[in-house]
Amino acid sequence: MLKLFSERDIAKLVSKRPGETKLGERINFLQDLESLEKISAKFVIFGIPEDIGVRANFGKPGAATAWEDFLRSFLNVQENDHNSGEDILLLGEVKTSEAMEKAGNIDAADPNYFQKLGDLVAQLDSAVSEVVKKVILAGKFPVIIGGGHNNVYGNLKGAASAFGRPVNVLNIDAHTDLRTTDYRHSGNGFSYALKNGFLKRYSVFGLHKNYTPQYIFDKNQELEDMNFSFLEDLTSDNYKSTLAENLDFVKSEKFGLELDCDVMENFPSSAVSPAGLSINQVRKLLQVVAKEKNCCYLHICEAMASSHFASGKALSYFVTDFIRERRYA
Repeated sequence: MLKLFSERDIAKLVSKRPGETKLGERINFLQDLESLEKISAKFVIFGIPEDIGVRANFGKPGAATAWEDFLRSFLNVQENDHNSGEDILLLGEVKTSEAMEKAGNIDAADPNYFQKLGDLVAQLDSAVSEVVKKVILAGKFPVIIGGGHNNVYGNLKGAASAFGRPVNVLNIDAHTDLRTTDYRHSGNGFSYALKNGFLKRYSVFGLHKNYTPQYIFDKNQELEDMNFSFLEDLTSDNYKSTLAENLDFVKSEKFGLELDCDVMENFPSSAVSPAGLSINQVRKLLQVVAKEKNCCYLHICEAMASSHFASGKALSYFVTDFIRERRYA
């Protein structure tokens, strides 16, 4: 289910320099999950190195690379008055290698190709939900990096199971991921969460009008617990107020924060777009949401490593920004 990390696992990723201390030199590790409650660190980071759900949704593969790309930057952030590794536990990663290998061996010409990929996604759902549940029950805050947006289902199932009730979500995304529940993939994690009673109120900020099917708009009109705010309607004058409206829609109860990297302009992702939010807009957004006490997890997904863009460094900024503000929430 989960590969626990140790100092040995990250040793080659940390660039040590005389007179400096990096987060990777101070961050905490765990010998077994049963000890999770005993450790003082508040934030628990783990990765999901997979892109099976993206492939099952006709998307561009590569999300499996985001986790290591993130670690290479995050572990080398300076330990200083603004960043502390002592409050962070690097838990490890969901074991995905076997499922990834199986996905790679499925013949694309197989008439059941996408259904078979979906079956593998469903297996990962169970692993993700168990990890999220254990982290929350231990009184910690999960920070989840990598994989496709299919993993939101595991996040919501795990959180809802831990709290004993459905949770809300603020999704920063170009898409709703409310596609039909024919088989599991990255485009229907929220649909399955609604169907199975793990998701209550759902708000999307930064939605693109060009890439949302009409049947999803129709569904939104039928349900009171859904709220969409479009990228095309955002201006410098209404940005803050629109974000506040989206946040108000979910923040009265426990809610997860989902950041799909395809919401940003030209960010390397499974559905990269020339239009979107800026990285600095997203950084400020994360700082705002981090202050909300009812926020119960952060998930950053759909990013991919790139030789032309510092994806891992961007993810590192997102996580440090969020933790810095959340520490005092």
